[in-house]
Amino acid sequence: MKAVALTRYLPIEDPASLEDVTLPDPTPGPRDLLVRVEAVSVNPVDAKLRAPRPLVEAMPRVLGYDAAGVVEAVGSEVTLFQPGDEVYYAGDVTRPGCNAQYHLADERLAGPKPTTLDFAEAAALPLTTITAWELLFERMPFDFDSEDNRRSLLVIGGAGGVGSIAIQLARHAGFRVVATASRPETVDWCRRLGAHDVIDHRQPLAPQLQALGLASVDAAINLADTDRYWEVLGEVLAPQGHLGLIVEPAGALRIGDPYKAKCIGMHWEFMFARPRFRTDDMVRHHQILSRVGSLVEAGELQTTLTEVLGPINAANLREAHRRMESGSTIGKLALAGWD
Repeated sequence: MKAVALTRYLPIEDPASLEDVTLPDPTPGPRDLLVRVEAVSVNPVDAKLRAPRPLVEAMPRVLGYDAAGVVEAVGSEVTLFQPGDEVYYAGDVTRPGCNAQYHLADERLAGPKPTTLDFAEAAALPLTTITAWELLFERMPFDFDSEDNRRSLLVIGGAGGVGSIAIQLARHAGFRVVATASRPETVDWCRRLGAHDVIDHRQPLAPQLQALGLASVDAAINLADTDRYWEVLGEVLAPQGHLGLIVEPAGALRIGDPYKAKCIGMHWEFMFARPRFRTDDMVRHHQILSRVGSLVEAGELQTTLTEVLGPINAANLREAHRRMESGSTIGKLALAGWD
């Protein structure tokens, strides 16, 4: 099968950082789906795992943790899907990734692809959707189906992949959503996704929130720089508020007051935790993606895809990584089909 892989960890400008290779077709284990990959999307985890370091792999390593495709075969214990089903999923960071024509994914991590989306539009959703859902409605004590949620939520990094779906999920759950963005095009993107207000993360946050009539916010999710916003979020979060984090801090952070004085809950999210540690509730990924797929089909949520860069090959994946590392992308980038 065709695949895109690495053997050395190099800057993305180096053509050898990601290369076209040919690998044996994989064979499904008992709970595996063998998926014919039709589209993939890129995420910061891809760039993090590909980051330059002095290591040479004995065998080509395939990355990629967002895919949509068609089930070609199933393992002996699979009950959720059958050959011919269209699926979308993020997969498992401890296994080979999806930047290959055929890929193995545990059935408990996949959901039925929304019928109203094409493969590229669907591939843009799984990793960021699971991240945002778990953070807001499983790590934090909020209810997606609440009919009387008058809380406010601050989304740091609203135009990124996770922010783009978090805005939609939070708006659906009844939050007053305030997102941060700094360029006209990202401000417009956040508003179109449902943010009630958008403020500039390059400027002091507290005065901008006060200008909106918010002396404090009930919850915040920092999807950008944990260190940079640590102090200000401690100031603007309400007593007994909640803070969600996905980016590991670069240095030590003081976790006393005001966080202690306000009894602010801090919640870490890493959507690969369930598959990585083979938790008993791995099937939650299937359940989340199934629910979100139904919401997409009902027109209540939309894909966060902004551009398809072309077919799945090394050159296009290198370009996707380059753009993602630039920090200027909006929503998600995808690749679809094979040369």
